[in-house]
Amino acid sequence: MVWNLRERAKASMLILRKTLTILCILLLGGCGYQMVGKETHLPPGISSVTIPTFINRTLEPGIEVQFTRAFLREFILDKRVRVVDRKEAESILEGTIKSFNYHAVSFDASSRVLEYQATVVADLTLKKPNGEILWSQKNLSEVSWYRASSDALINEGNKDLALQEIGSLMAGRIRNRFFYNF
Repeated sequence: MVWNLRERAKASMLILRKTLTILCILLLGGCGYQMVGKETHLPPGISSVTIPTFINRTLEPGIEVQFTRAFLREFILDKRVRVVDRKEAESILEGTIKSFNYHAVSFDASSRVLEYQATVVADLTLKKPNGEILWSQKNLSEVSWYRASSDALINEGNKDLALQEIGSLMAGRIRNRFFYNF
């Protein structure tokens, strides 16, 4: 008799779980649930973008490549607009890196540099292929810190990682503006 009660309780719990699961699925489907992050506020006719290589106005060689890659990666992974070549694009996102600076921000007891702060300033413009400017962002800046090293190669590698981080942060900000604050 005890065994029968246990089986009945298990069966009742299983039915209850299945009923609650079905109810939750029906409620989620009926309440207008949608995936977050897929809504955009782009003007009609903008479903693709091209991102040409940024212009480098600094003395830092190759910085334009790192930033162009960061922006391409951000938009390709997002997938709300297609990233295409210039001939097919309905919009063009152009960037100019105006300045890159770094300076020491922390020192040890012997006055050796422990950490640097890197700052990049860029201008960005989104326009149609006919040249009509949709929006422009002047003097967009981002900062990152990196550890100093007595080994020049390690120091340069740390600086490159900081530039990658700055590019990624800047690209994320512009992606958000592109889709939400147009």
